[in-house]
Amino acid sequence: MIQQVVEQWHAYMKGQLPNGLDDLLDDDCVFLSPIVFSPQKGKDLTKLYLMAASQTLPGEKNGSADASAPKDDSKKFRYTKEVMSGNNAVLEFETYVQGKYVNGVDIITCNDAGKIIEFRVMIRPLQAVNLVHQQMGAMLEKMK
Repeated sequence: MIQQVVEQWHAYMKGQLPNGLDDLLDDDCVFLSPIVFSPQKGKDLTKLYLMAASQTLPGEKNGSADASAPKDDSKKFRYTKEVMSGNNAVLEFETYVQGKYVNGVDIITCNDAGKIIEFRVMIRPLQAVNLVHQQMGAMLEKMK
């Protein structure tokens, strides 16, 4: 089942899932953030955090001010590895935010009905965590 869920997730990320997150998330989905201590429970909160993350972590276009950052599309958000087993998937990603390298994983758990019941995000390095914390806070405030 997880392979189908991951395919739908990728379609959502490309803007190709007609009903978006409503089709993917279970009503009782839990979102675990690297930024917020407590789990965010329910479809609405999970959607809010995932939409804020997509605005915060899109990656950068060519021509970043950071001379050490790559000058090609590798600065955009992209998944680099996928590991799937049973109802679980770990999707590793890379991106750049304000010239800072961000590396992380999305850990997705689905139920037998093919709905995401838990979405956990972990990121590194510490500079990235601090920057994403700042930007996610601003984005969530803006989305209220």
